[in-house]
Amino acid sequence: MTSLVARGVAIAGRLQPTDLDVSAGELVALVGPNGGGKTSLLRAFARIEGASGLVAINGEDVDLAPPARRRQLLSFLPASRDVTWPIAARDVIALGLDRPDEPRIAELIALLELENLADRPVNRLSTGERARVLLARALVGNPKILLLDEPLSNLDPYWVLRIIAILESIARSGATIMVALHDLAQLGHFARALLIAGGQVQMDEAPASLMASERFGETFRIQAANGDWAIRS
Repeated sequence: MTSLVARGVAIAGRLQPTDLDVSAGELVALVGPNGGGKTSLLRAFARIEGASGLVAINGEDVDLAPPARRRQLLSFLPASRDVTWPIAARDVIALGLDRPDEPRIAELIALLELENLADRPVNRLSTGERARVLLARALVGNPKILLLDEPLSNLDPYWVLRIIAILESIARSGATIMVALHDLAQLGHFARALLIAGGQVQMDEAPASLMASERFGETFRIQAANGDWAIRS
């Protein structure tokens, strides 16, 4: 079943008109050079940039949904980890809810191993710790669509692998997840990858096919070399 349908979604000067269908349970990677449009695509799907076009989730037009319903349909995690609020991490997580749900907050605190951080002011946490708190806020409402901009940035190796495993589990439960990332080594965990450059989707392939393509190398200006990557000649 198709979960997300986008038709003609665009942001003037940043994202060209885009059509995309993403099925329930898909874990999709967005890759591309800096400034290519990954963040713009996620923000346009989240309807927070005045984007044109249609985004529908299970047939429901996101633009017509009231705020409370929209939070049930989708959640957007920005790339920035800057938080200036001197409030407890658990209260930041609660901001993702429409009504109090202490058991759900406790579940996310345990899942992301935040027990020792939950009552500390979030602005006094490290960048990686804040990243986990903000991810918990994005997850806490159990949205149908997760739009995550660089959720693996600023994390140590354990947490990169742990969060990928968490996202895979959430996808298996039926949620649709779109993840912008720069670490090409993590692409193998995704079933589908979009190459985004010049404000448009250049390719939509399985990760292995994407990375083996000539366009991929041209877009990133890199080439395969001895099992790694090198600057393209």
